[in-house]
Amino acid sequence: MTYYFNTKLSGDFESVKIKVVDELQKEGFGVLTEIDVQATFKKKLDVDFRKYQILGACSPSFAHKALTAEDKVGTMLPCNVILQELEDGQIEVAAVNPTASMQAIENKELKNIASVISDKLQKIIAALK
Repeated sequence: MTYYFNTKLSGDFESVKIKVVDELQKEGFGVLTEIDVQATFKKKLDVDFRKYQILGACSPSFAHKALTAEDKVGTMLPCNVILQELEDGQIEVAAVNPTASMQAIENKELKNIASVISDKLQKIIAALK
């Protein structure tokens, strides 16, 4: 089992990002945080880096269910989705696989929730193709 789901797309970075956010919304996710790794590395380290953004995606209803089932699971929230520009000009989109990341937690209810969220994130990645 891999710890992420991914796909590669042609197009410009911002257009792909808009498409990702739209697909997340279709499945009930919002974007709580956006981290521009390229800008952060430039500002903090004076290092040039490829376009790379981390979107913190959250479904409030599933987050509520997960936190009700396991109060420390917040350490693994929100679900991260990355966009990165590859050397060949394509944009890779990858999302965490909650089933893989939560394997260490022995909580059947949480595993069921993680499975549903994993299915939704896989569906989002597949819809981007």
